[in-house]
Amino acid sequence: MPLNDQQFMRYSRHLLMDDIGEEGQLTLLNAQVLIVGLGGLGCPVSLYLAAAGIGSLSLCDPDRVELSNLQRQVLYKPDDCGDFKVDCAKRALQGLNPEIEITANSAEVSAEILAGDYDLVVDCTDNLAARHVMNRHCVAQKLGFVSASAVGWEGQLVAFDFGHNPSLCLNCIIDQDSPEPMMNCGNSGVVGPVLGTMGSLQATTVIRMLLGFFAQHGEMQRYDGKAGRWLSLNTQAKVGCLVCGG
Repeated sequence: MPLNDQQFMRYSRHLLMDDIGEEGQLTLLNAQVLIVGLGGLGCPVSLYLAAAGIGSLSLCDPDRVELSNLQRQVLYKPDDCGDFKVDCAKRALQGLNPEIEITANSAEVSAEILAGDYDLVVDCTDNLAARHVMNRHCVAQKLGFVSASAVGWEGQLVAFDFGHNPSLCLNCIIDQDSPEPMMNCGNSGVVGPVLGTMGSLQATTVIRMLLGFFAQHGEMQRYDGKAGRWLSLNTQAKVGCLVCGG
């Protein structure tokens, strides 16, 4: 179905670009994306993807809004404290773009939630075990997987296009039996805009992947916000990986 007049106005800055145009915008409008975690990363990711016209967004997070979240989780307001994050996020995102479909899941990520008909899964959690659950599912279903994290002044992002590259996965880089990192936002703090930087990069990566412009499968990008520097690290598949086979 072609774009209507309102959509031509809303997405006009995409339509002006030769490498997006109407065809690319229709691709975005037909896309289905799952965002797991609606905290400091999930807020900017969901805002930018909703604004870009991703046609179907599924949100997954079991937590409620707390006052300490407001330093960095830009979807929420003081009046939201005590409410489920996914419900508050859904209201805010539908206010931004009422024409897209948004589903809220106030639960931990599970096989049931992952079983939806998604093109991509975006990991915005602070939980290594949950990341590995998503990684295993995306490898098995040949989906895109975009994962990021941040603590203090530093952030990192790694993304995988399992539809075109079946080997090299998150388990090759961080073994699924590894313990949870000792440092996290809850015990070490984080600079809010660093999460915004990494979340924006995740959203950009999702759009690139959906439009066919992604070529950094498994490449780790690290950001030092205090020094204002980026570092890219190439990674390799682990021989005999129990998830992707190496």
